[in-house]
Amino acid sequence: MTHPLRNFGRIASGIAVLALGLTAATRAQQQSVPVGSTLGTVGSGISGEGSTPGSRNAPTGSAPRLSNGHPDLNGVWDHAYVPDMSLSAKNTAQQKAPGPLPLTPAGTRNIDSYDPERDGDYTGMCMPYGLTRSFNGPFPIQIMQTDKHIGFLFEMGTWFHVAPLKGAHSADPNPTWFGESIAKWDGDTLVVDTVGFNGWSRLDTRGHPHSDKLHVVQTFRRYDAGHMAYTVTVDDPVFYTKPWTNERTFTLTTGELIEYSCQENNRSLLEGRIKPWTVPGSEPLRNPVLGKR
Repeated sequence: MTHPLRNFGRIASGIAVLALGLTAATRAQQQSVPVGSTLGTVGSGISGEGSTPGSRNAPTGSAPRLSNGHPDLNGVWDHAYVPDMSLSAKNTAQQKAPGPLPLTPAGTRNIDSYDPERDGDYTGMCMPYGLTRSFNGPFPIQIMQTDKHIGFLFEMGTWFHVAPLKGAHSADPNPTWFGESIAKWDGDTLVVDTVGFNGWSRLDTRGHPHSDKLHVVQTFRRYDAGHMAYTVTVDDPVFYTKPWTNERTFTLTTGELIEYSCQENNRSLLEGRIKPWTVPGSEPLRNPVLGKR
């Protein structure tokens, strides 16, 4: 039987996930731990922000390794739903936030004026979620690892992202929704460094902004057979006065990814109630179904 929250997400699509995030209750603020550190002992289960069946039955023992000696990160990983990256989960062993984000005046103006219904949230139009918002979603992520690449398969939106293991970014990355990632090993920790964003997505469902100057560093450290410590550090001088970090625990699950169709049954999109998203500064796009502006 399909897990209710996952089925809900498939049918109602990104606009329903948006509503979940905007109505999230305020939680206690927590201080961030430095990049690369590990959260404490995993608690008695995911805190309710979108867990999938089987996450409490994670394997035990030491983290397995591949023949090249690196930790084996392969598998389908469950994780907390993070609609607002400034707020910690009730169980901070699952997700710990930095508290109020260090917004610049431009960042404060942007988030204070953000209205997804008025402005047209891009996920409601089934546009790419972007890197951080894909990791924030309530559905599992599959990691596929080779000696040369790390692949991330996101159930949400059926998006994917690949990070080659190489030493440097392109001289002039082509701006994209997910950015250009490169990966490297720092001991047993995988570090994924991403630049080259187009600036059109948002960091989370709450709508925290980022610009095309965004620089994201993610770390992944599988510290036992069933769990992985994950951090994401955001550095964007346009909207934030300093870098900040959000930390999480990923839990290995025995489940598989299921199909996610954003447009199927997305009646708000099909019937024209969602305002079409537009590239900032461009003319309004035509409704893809009704052909109306």
